[in-house]
Amino acid sequence: MTVLVTGAAGFIGFHLSTRLLERGTPVVGFDNMNPYYDPSLKQARIEKLHACASRTGISFKLIEADLDNRQAVEAAFGTHKPQKVVNLAAQAGVRYSIENPAAYIQSNLVGFGHILEGCRHHGIEHLVYASSSSVYGGNTNLPFSEHQGVDHPVSLYAASKKANELMAHTYSHLYGLPATGLRFFTVYGPWGRPDMALFLFTKAILAGDPIKVFNNGEMVRDFTYVDDIIESLIRVLDKPAAPYPAFDTVQPDPATSWAPHRVFNIGNSNPTPLMDYIEAVENALGITATKELLPMQPGDVPATAADTSALEAWTGFKPNTPVIVGVAEFVKWYREFYSV
Repeated sequence: MTVLVTGAAGFIGFHLSTRLLERGTPVVGFDNMNPYYDPSLKQARIEKLHACASRTGISFKLIEADLDNRQAVEAAFGTHKPQKVVNLAAQAGVRYSIENPAAYIQSNLVGFGHILEGCRHHGIEHLVYASSSSVYGGNTNLPFSEHQGVDHPVSLYAASKKANELMAHTYSHLYGLPATGLRFFTVYGPWGRPDMALFLFTKAILAGDPIKVFNNGEMVRDFTYVDDIIESLIRVLDKPAAPYPAFDTVQPDPATSWAPHRVFNIGNSNPTPLMDYIEAVENALGITATKELLPMQPGDVPATAADTSALEAWTGFKPNTPVIVGVAEFVKWYREFYSV
């Protein structure tokens, strides 16, 4: 079996591709290597993947192209003939979606449409795609459950992810494409993105600069360690979505469908106050941070928490890495990678 992984040079895509290669699954990576953040970090990830492929003897090929390039996407399906697809490529970032909405429309909507067309025309056995906890938007009923409606996004990024879920469901209904959307909750860990809080905090503290703490620190996040994300993702990939036979069209449940389409939360189910998260970073570094307290940013929400009971029932796995452990692993990687 060959798996097409879009966003293979990204944070989650790199970790997933590594895990697939290590278990003997050939990977075709697809990534545009864009400069949204330091391309040298993406290149370093790709070099690690080639080294992993060489060590394991399992094939890894990289296609460098944009998802909104329909011909390139079609060529990836037609030439490499994957059996399964994991779509992790997207323009990421809540705040950046306010500054550059066009990038989100092209990558997250047009690009995802090309992926769906590729799956439709090439008999893909299972499409797994990244959604986001951001789809819960203005909802304050914690913990967030797949059974809740997600019709009130507060950023274009969130709206694009909700749109992905609707688009995938349509293809599942029309063409019988098994598709599973994964709502990731604040993923962190080694090789993480430079625009995420943990990376920004670590970099600033080591440089002796103040860290920016939004909403005056009155934030709560369901921080989820990347290894837990990958374990969940692998188990979902191996178990394609199926129609829910008891689906009620009179009182439709957002978590299920008559079509082979599912959505799952992937979170740690242990929401952590932002100030406790910062304390974990300080402890791992052995340095106390200077904090610059700032107001809430547009498009942000004060709290997230994941109900992962559906994921656990479907896969038998529940994310469980404590924040103090995951943060320490990130700091260890950061010091080694940047020789700090």
